[in-house]
Amino acid sequence: MQRDKFFKEIENVIHPNETLVKTHCSYCGMQCGMNLRVNTKTNKIIGVEPRYDWPVTVGKMCPKGVTAYQQTNHDDRILKPLIRDDASLKGTKEGFREATWDEAYDLIVKNFQQLQRDYGKDSLSVYSGVSMTNEKCYLTGKFARVGLQTRYIDYNGRFCMASAAGGFMRSFGVDRGSTLPWTDLHETDCLFIAGSNTAECHPTSMFRVWAVQERGGYLIVADPRETPIARRADVHLDLRPGTDLALANGILNLLIQNGHVDEDFVNNHTNGFEETKELVKEFTPEYTSELTGVAPEKIIRAAEIYGKAPNAIVMFARGIEQQVKGVDNVSGYTNMALVTGKIGRPKAGVATFTGQGNGQGGREHGQKADALPGYRKIANPEHVKAVAKVWGIEPEEMPKEGVSAYEMFGIMEQKVIRGLYLLCSNPAVSAPNLNYVREQLKNLDFMVCSDFYLSESAEFADVILPTTTWSEDEGTVTNLEGRCIKINKAQEPLGESKPDWQIHVELCERLGRGKYFSHLKTAKDVGDEFRLASKGGYADYYGITWDKIEKQDGVFWPCKDENDPGTPHMFLDKKFYHPDGKAKICALPYRPPAEEPDEEYPLRLTTGRVVYHYLSGNQTRRINFLRDMCPEPYVEVHPETAEKYNIKHEEFVRLYTRRGEAEYKVKITEAIRKDTVFVPYHFGDDKSINLLTIGALDPMSRMPEFKACAAQIEKLELKKVQ
Repeated sequence: MQRDKFFKEIENVIHPNETLVKTHCSYCGMQCGMNLRVNTKTNKIIGVEPRYDWPVTVGKMCPKGVTAYQQTNHDDRILKPLIRDDASLKGTKEGFREATWDEAYDLIVKNFQQLQRDYGKDSLSVYSGVSMTNEKCYLTGKFARVGLQTRYIDYNGRFCMASAAGGFMRSFGVDRGSTLPWTDLHETDCLFIAGSNTAECHPTSMFRVWAVQERGGYLIVADPRETPIARRADVHLDLRPGTDLALANGILNLLIQNGHVDEDFVNNHTNGFEETKELVKEFTPEYTSELTGVAPEKIIRAAEIYGKAPNAIVMFARGIEQQVKGVDNVSGYTNMALVTGKIGRPKAGVATFTGQGNGQGGREHGQKADALPGYRKIANPEHVKAVAKVWGIEPEEMPKEGVSAYEMFGIMEQKVIRGLYLLCSNPAVSAPNLNYVREQLKNLDFMVCSDFYLSESAEFADVILPTTTWSEDEGTVTNLEGRCIKINKAQEPLGESKPDWQIHVELCERLGRGKYFSHLKTAKDVGDEFRLASKGGYADYYGITWDKIEKQDGVFWPCKDENDPGTPHMFLDKKFYHPDGKAKICALPYRPPAEEPDEEYPLRLTTGRVVYHYLSGNQTRRINFLRDMCPEPYVEVHPETAEKYNIKHEEFVRLYTRRGEAEYKVKITEAIRKDTVFVPYHFGDDKSINLLTIGALDPMSRMPEFKACAAQIEKLELKKVQ
């Protein structure tokens, strides 16, 4: 108590000529609480202080968070619109000149209207991201469907959260990334974490993870790498990349065989148990071990710990989701909670570690190819009617479903999509099979990019519009718990930059669609309309006002009206969102990865994050401290594998697959499987590991299989460390 009082007192101490602006970090779904330090004379952000009053992270911040403020006033900021006069220079940083907003808007309108006259409304596309506020995400969907009247909109959550969304929708009938608040984590008896390098990707969760073990609880980790969290685990399930479903089925079989089924819960609140029970019978510990490479005794021990734990939480991240069976993996691990009844109560449930700051809210309000605000579906006429009424259009004017993010590049290749409006995303680094993706960006008739830095993707644009950073605007985001929180403006926009919602409104006015947008004068105006558009949907935000967020330290959706405090714990009434009110236990046959190793490509390539960088690295690679800590990518190789290829630590190798190749410095470590190599994905140009990854997609989520493909490695004799 004295410690808390001390931090509360020093948090309110500010220096002369400074003010503190309460807000949240711009990066991952933890959305750690922070106060931005603002110089009142210059109106510039000059530093950051942690917020000890924020209940999720209680003053914790990671290396990215403590340096996030440096992105706002960085020398690399784009301060004016840029126009490229020489199309032959597309894909480079060259050939841009500064322009006025009027000139940039006029050029965009001229080209967009010409393309739609010549090739139809769907010749334009919008590709967006979820490192934006709910307000911006919502208006981006409306901008595409009402402003541009195109069906082709999707977002970078297809590379991040789409499989979790699909698995939760199938199992529960609703997609909220966590069925319980993060403040429950340290009070549970067992954490089963699959495919998450938590200590590096969500480090401010770790104090709760360690607290479970300190209280006598257990930690089980499923990961091909011996990550920092795996080293501390009571059981490390060191599976081959791409074999999670076999592991989940094997553990489920043991839970059933060993009497850990909650029969009352299963009989009264689920469907599909008998079919699933029959399917998983073949997944004995020995057969599961054969598929996954995990020792049978580890599988048995993990099932015993989880089965006997009074309360347990199953958690996962991109490791299980970025696969061609990512949705099945999510439902497979979710089956463990449903069969044992460890869900729908405090300290027990299912949760996913959200990768992007608004990965939850950004997928709920209309950026997905098949979705509308409130997590409504375009395929449902009643859903279309509800949203069309808010937007002031006729239901038949609503464009049909489009295609997923990666599939949009195929539509570009077919010359159906000829124009692109890109914002808050960097697919020239983050998409799989990059040689193909970059070729499609280069061949577009016309491309607009909204960004605050000249990203690798912006290099393909004809017009670049300078947008604001997170600290120059206000709005809401939804963190990894499903808690809607408030981002507050700390500084006026730098140069001539504008927030994306304002750019959407101004462009639509010039496109002749202003009557649907001109009433939106502030971010709060946009927020009020998006609350109304979500009303009655699966993700109902209607009762989440900015005032309520301030009073409650955030509000969990669903929150249906002003008197509703929100829903921290899902399914307390044991009612799920399927029409019959029951959850679905899914019978899921095992499928191998799309590309298995062979004689020509004998290794398994997997990818992931490091603690110092975020997504494509467009922001973090510019921050001196973060760049110094991890200046370039590397390939992790097991010592025995390195010996086989006569490779030494810090020598250079060529890593290649059927799609591309790149050169990396070697990091020899026993933390990786002998049959696997790992490369972080935060780097661009010829260092991007996505030059090598495969464009195979999950049939439901359309998530690419970033986590598993066949690869080969070759020593570069002449290139040594300088």
